[in-house]
Amino acid sequence: MTRYSLPAAVAGAPPGDYSARPASEPAQTAVDIGSVLDDGPYTVVQKVVVFLAALSIIVDGFDSQLIGFAIPVLIKEWGIARTAFAPVVAAGLTGMGIGSACAGLFADRFGRRWAVIGSVLLFGAATCAISFAPNILTIAVLRLIAGFGIGGALPSSTTLTAEFTPSRRRTLAITATIVCVPLGGMVAGLFAHVILPAYGWRGLFLTGGILPLVLGVLLLFTLPESPRFLARRPQRWAELSRLLARMSRHVAMDAVFTDKREQAAEQHTGFTALFRQGRAADTVAIWCAFFMCLLAVYSAFSWLPTMLTTQGLSVSVAGSGLTAYNLGGVVGALVCAVAIARSGSRWPLLICSAGGALSAWFLLGVDVSQHTGWLIFGLGVHGLFVNAVQSTMYALCAYVYPTGVRATGTASALAFGRIGAILSAFAGAVVITTGGASSYLTMLGAAMLVVMIALMVVKRHIPKPGV
Repeated sequence: MTRYSLPAAVAGAPPGDYSARPASEPAQTAVDIGSVLDDGPYTVVQKVVVFLAALSIIVDGFDSQLIGFAIPVLIKEWGIARTAFAPVVAAGLTGMGIGSACAGLFADRFGRRWAVIGSVLLFGAATCAISFAPNILTIAVLRLIAGFGIGGALPSSTTLTAEFTPSRRRTLAITATIVCVPLGGMVAGLFAHVILPAYGWRGLFLTGGILPLVLGVLLLFTLPESPRFLARRPQRWAELSRLLARMSRHVAMDAVFTDKREQAAEQHTGFTALFRQGRAADTVAIWCAFFMCLLAVYSAFSWLPTMLTTQGLSVSVAGSGLTAYNLGGVVGALVCAVAIARSGSRWPLLICSAGGALSAWFLLGVDVSQHTGWLIFGLGVHGLFVNAVQSTMYALCAYVYPTGVRATGTASALAFGRIGAILSAFAGAVVITTGGASSYLTMLGAAMLVVMIALMVVKRHIPKPGV
């Protein structure tokens, strides 16, 4: 097969000009990896990588929400008060926060591929082990360990998706990947509905651990490294050339790779780069938005079924409330992604944040005992708005931060979000115990109002195409 190089970098041709030039010429050719990826076709290989990243997040969302379905059953089986489970929930969320922070640094240093694979295998093994736990302390410790992997998989997978997808489809691809968190929660709800009555909470955690272990083995044999990551390591350029050939982008084996647009924006790397070149205000605002949005999300993931059972609903109906929340999230995230692709990120994110606050406060007027159906529907609408914001904020991070700090920037935002999630472990238990459903819904609405204000502060929103 004849190999071709890209003359754009050496002959002044515009990005995306794939005119053939024999690779046998003696001079090395500079290839701009950004132009190769962004202006080239969206091939099957790239779509498979996005699909594998999405599978990683599905099992991530599945395992992260298992505890929410298991708590009402454990309360009855072990005769423990709901407040005793706050440390268990907090342990898992603390692990997620640490995993999120460490995974970004690991992925930027050692590669996105190993960050994803290691995370999936870790939380799979720890979740399997929970099925054999003899007491609540053991569950807490194992949830902490599982949290390291659950927290690490999300930023690593989204970064991999961003760096394999052409810019024109990046927002939708990232959102379609992130939307797999509530999709995984939906799957967890369906599994819980079947497995809990037949095999109990132990069978639920065993299932939740086996699935990611199988996926981890599959990823070992199928998941390639990010081309943008490889472009920054000359010793791996031969590997990059082979990968690009699989993606229908044939370049000379002795090509020299650059990333002009992003390297020009990366005068600094590492954590401090998040605050340089006018990014400080955006970074802090994004952190605040992630903090409050994940507080709202994990208040639902961890405590929504418990809150509904306190209102006299059965465990099965309470579980359907969380399933509706996740279903709404899947729809909302995809619709918001399409809106962002057409009009930029500012207004879709602000509108969905406002919708998240108003929908929570609207539910304050619903009588649970008389209008259970309306309550479930309203929770689906609330989940639609909240998850639309949470899912598409990863695309915002991918736009704000260049390649050298993209994983670090995304992971740091998610790490701050996990702090909000940890707070939700205790806030949810306390609010439900002291104030019931009304206080719980008020908290959710207030959190989304703060998210809206934080996103108003962000200056580097994804622009409207053509702007």
